[in-house]
Amino acid sequence: MPKLVQIFYDGVTTLNRVIFKLSSLAMFVIVPAMLLAVVSRYVFNAPSSWAMELATLIFGPYFLLTGPYLLHERGHVSLDLVQHAVGSKTRRVLELINYPVIIAFCVILLIYAVPFALQSWDYGETSYSSWNPPIWPVKLFIPVALLLLGLQAVAEWLRILLEPAAATGEPHEPEVIV
Repeated sequence: MPKLVQIFYDGVTTLNRVIFKLSSLAMFVIVPAMLLAVVSRYVFNAPSSWAMELATLIFGPYFLLTGPYLLHERGHVSLDLVQHAVGSKTRRVLELINYPVIIAFCVILLIYAVPFALQSWDYGETSYSSWNPPIWPVKLFIPVALLLLGLQAVAEWLRILLEPAAATGEPHEPEVIV
């Protein structure tokens, strides 16, 4: 693979890995918030007006920001039966088609997501619940995550295009996340 492409691939993958690890820390907020919501509702019969909404607002960015690195790790749902039934050349062709579809999907969604997020920011949008937190920060994560996913798809497509042996269809060696 050309050095410039390797630098791009490593840079995008490293950025998405760091964001993945940082996003994973959101579970340290989501789980206690949900636990508090359940305990306060069912044990003390005093439902929380904010805990479940906080967990939901944090889970959105968590879900969105972990997706790009999962694409690298081949952690998304795929057609495993088809990939294992065909040879490596056909698998490579399928992957060379798959990644441009993902890139096109990201571009189309970005066209709609950027104005959506900016409008929410301009209005200072809130949830209109009794707690009423701002939700525009959560909506700003949508175009960011789409951009990161699109960049990872470009990086993976270039890797498969320039290194035919890379299209094995097997997931990368799992990384232990501590």
